[in-house]
Amino acid sequence: MKSIFVISLLTIFSIIPIQSFADDTSVLEETTIQMSIPSDNHIPWGFVEGKITSQVKDYPVIIQIYKDDKPVHFAQVPVSDDGTYQYRFRVLDVTDNKTTKIFEGDYTVKIFKVVDLDSNYVDSLLERQTPGTITIDVTKQNI
Repeated sequence: MKSIFVISLLTIFSIIPIQSFADDTSVLEETTIQMSIPSDNHIPWGFVEGKITSQVKDYPVIIQIYKDDKPVHFAQVPVSDDGTYQYRFRVLDVTDNKTTKIFEGDYTVKIFKVVDLDSNYVDSLLERQTPGTITIDVTKQNI
């Protein structure tokens, strides 16, 4: 029997302006998802992947994984020219017939992306919005 990761459908977005020019605004988008690794997992790898709408070139995606609000794993991931990214990480290690569970249980995964706040990005947010599942919090901060 194969085990798979369960990722919650609840997604939360936060948008923080980080740069402003006459006609250009870049924002840091934070997406939070839940990840659950079952105790009977036999799959050695987990991954976080996605596609950025209106990406800002040369900015990596930052992935942070927390268990019980404590940081357990951070990574920076390059973004391909088409806006896609993927990060693979070890969930289970088997060395000399000894199994080590690196991840087990429930985790919060935060994904940070730098995006251009243009009409393409705003349209993509509206397409993703389903009543009761997405919260958009726009906060202006001086950085």
